[in-house]
Amino acid sequence: MLAAVRNGLVGPQAAKKVQYGARALSSATPEKKVKLPPMVFIKGEEMTRYCMQLILDKWIEPHFDTSSWEYYDLSCKARDDSEDKVLHDAVEAGQRIKAIFKEPTVTPTEVQKKKMGLRKTWGSPNGAMRRGWNGITISRDTIMIEGMELGYKNPVLFERHAVGGEYGAGYATVGKGELRTLYYPEGVNPESDPQAGKLVDARHLRDSESAVVTYDNPLDNVTDLAHHFFTRCLKARVTPYVVTKKTVFKWQEGFWTRHKDVFDEHYKERFQEAGLLDNTGGELRHLISDAATMQLIRWTDGGFGCSSHNYDGDMLTDELAQIHRSPGFITSNLIGKSEDGTMIKEYEASHGTVADMWEDHLDGEETSLNPLGLVEALIGAMQHSAALSDCEDEAFIVDYTNKMRSTIHKAFVAGKGTRDISGDSGLTTEAFVDLVAEVLAGNDSLLEKIEESSDTSGKVKPKTNPSFRLVDKEQMQSFFAALDTDKNGVIDYEEFESGMVRLGVFPKKYFPEGPPSF
Repeated sequence: MLAAVRNGLVGPQAAKKVQYGARALSSATPEKKVKLPPMVFIKGEEMTRYCMQLILDKWIEPHFDTSSWEYYDLSCKARDDSEDKVLHDAVEAGQRIKAIFKEPTVTPTEVQKKKMGLRKTWGSPNGAMRRGWNGITISRDTIMIEGMELGYKNPVLFERHAVGGEYGAGYATVGKGELRTLYYPEGVNPESDPQAGKLVDARHLRDSESAVVTYDNPLDNVTDLAHHFFTRCLKARVTPYVVTKKTVFKWQEGFWTRHKDVFDEHYKERFQEAGLLDNTGGELRHLISDAATMQLIRWTDGGFGCSSHNYDGDMLTDELAQIHRSPGFITSNLIGKSEDGTMIKEYEASHGTVADMWEDHLDGEETSLNPLGLVEALIGAMQHSAALSDCEDEAFIVDYTNKMRSTIHKAFVAGKGTRDISGDSGLTTEAFVDLVAEVLAGNDSLLEKIEESSDTSGKVKPKTNPSFRLVDKEQMQSFFAALDTDKNGVIDYEEFESGMVRLGVFPKKYFPEGPPSF
């Protein structure tokens, strides 16, 4: 078993399984379908649901028996019809099985509620999942494609604390007066023993209208988060950073100190030996969240990882996604922990349901959805389920799903991708799924042709980026003229730097103790 090999427990049976997997994949598929271990498959809606159904029908079902998978429909209509019982059932299944794949879902607005005929505007299912699976972190990393230059040249890892912060805040809008926040230990009844409360904060409100907000940031699982983060950084050979605003928000100090304690005791020497702290003075470095926003733009060589609070992680990973081309090139994996210590992992794409493309599909127009993020999530869930189940076909499952990834990557590099990658000559949603399906079915000559036609320049040609269709050329020319101060038709470095300073979008130096005064 591969898990046994990874843990150093290599025996004859483990070796046999690895050999079986290699033989099976070399002939496309074994003689009969491989029975997949249990996994929770959460269905969403719109364009991503349609695309995933194509992938299931053409990449998975021909080669695997999926009868052990449990399917849950989290479309708005299904949640409405079941009074959200389907969500609770999906959470319970995730607790049992611990390997989950989730398609993007819709959190309906009032307009969508009326359009779909729903009873209510059902909330995002993510909160229930994070609570039910004891969420520790949401890992959002760059998806790297060999032979293609995206935003970052080397991997960037990001841990977003999965709990706490403004998302579950209680609030009230109040006027002038006195505000007191009291804490009562568990087991103490505030009604019968009001004096037992601990004063957290007291302040006089002077404004006629103020929004008062209360929320907490749990610290119990930060130690688990730190271990998960540092282990991943070490394996990926990237330099770790912890991001907070603790210089101003003093309550964030605990997030940093727990990371630092874990790092110094368990990981520091290994990172030093690997040369991953050469640029940080041999220590784990802290980044103020303001500085992190600029460093993400500057450090395009990649090779680093960040761990942060929930809200900072939400904002910073959105920035990360834009630098690395789009949310479709970023993973989004919820990591939780069951009571027995087993990791619960839920994998999904970081993008939404692609509603605009779904409308085009319904109107009978051609679409070209890039399935990379969806497939990366499916690969993660299938491999995690195989590792948990100790099944004899783990090697084949891992090899097959890795081939799914490599075939997509090779097709992209060869100019046989979807239109966001290959421009107007790119394949439609259906044609791209068919291309990969043919390779997975054993047409290695097709794969060889793809590899032979690969563009080795390593760059995405500008004309293939659909954003160029949105450029207002007249305004862009005016922008260029404003930067070209000597009007010679060329922008040199001094002109570029001066223009960026005027616009206020230049990358700033990092000062550990805060920026100097001028």
